[in-house]
Amino acid sequence: MKKQLKIGLAQTRQVDDIDANARTILDFIEQAGKAGVQILCFPETQTVGYRVDIARPDTPVPVKKLREVHDSVAHRCGELNLACILGTETPLESDPHAGKPHNSALVISERGKILGVHHKTKLTPLDAIAYTPGSGFQVFKLHGVTVGVVICFEGFRFPESTRECVRQGAQIVFHPQSNTTRPNEWKIPIHQAMITTRAAENTIWFASCNACLEPHQNCRSMIISPDGRVHAHSELRREELVVADIDVSQATRAMFLCDLEGCAPLLFGSTVKREEYESALKKR
Repeated sequence: MKKQLKIGLAQTRQVDDIDANARTILDFIEQAGKAGVQILCFPETQTVGYRVDIARPDTPVPVKKLREVHDSVAHRCGELNLACILGTETPLESDPHAGKPHNSALVISERGKILGVHHKTKLTPLDAIAYTPGSGFQVFKLHGVTVGVVICFEGFRFPESTRECVRQGAQIVFHPQSNTTRPNEWKIPIHQAMITTRAAENTIWFASCNACLEPHQNCRSMIISPDGRVHAHSELRREELVVADIDVSQATRAMFLCDLEGCAPLLFGSTVKREEYESALKKR
């Protein structure tokens, strides 16, 4: 039975000014609300700017301001019945003002409640200058759908990160990223291949949201269907809201579960009849 859901990716510009970023976030929330989006994802560190390329690594953590922005976004999401994955940073608990913050994604329910936060677990060498790694993964219910979150590098290069979300029941994995202001355009097809693989190897929806970066943006924002096909995508270096209707029931997790019957349509399409492999199903 189909379960339709409308999701959005906010490919937004990102600067090193929390007030300017907050205005952009709220503007895209309004756009998403008018478009009927039910779950909206923002890029990595959208509230404050990515400390590697957009903000300075030693920028003071705006503890009070972050709390205000998070609460403001959550409140507006609740008014619009809009769930949200908000790329941000969160202060280090042991040293909120001077310690290296976590690179985080806030998960906000359609009722405007902050359900939890995921901290990026795998850091690049440049990430490690600016951020403290988190540990572990968890899933959340948004509009009745189980979702997971992986952030940029940990989602691209570490398939076990997505698999852990799927093990916990995720049907959609959201992937905030900020990739990148530096001239590495050769990475674009590689990044696309990694994103499509995360969806196809788990038979889930994978929704990756990059920032609008100029002059170099080394990955599109993309929504990938559970069979690995591109369902929707942004243009590079263009601020835009990507909106797509998805059928959550297609996220069977068949490949993750190694479900022979569930894998067959994905592997063979209509070229192989069920009778050809039915005997293998009976042995299990």
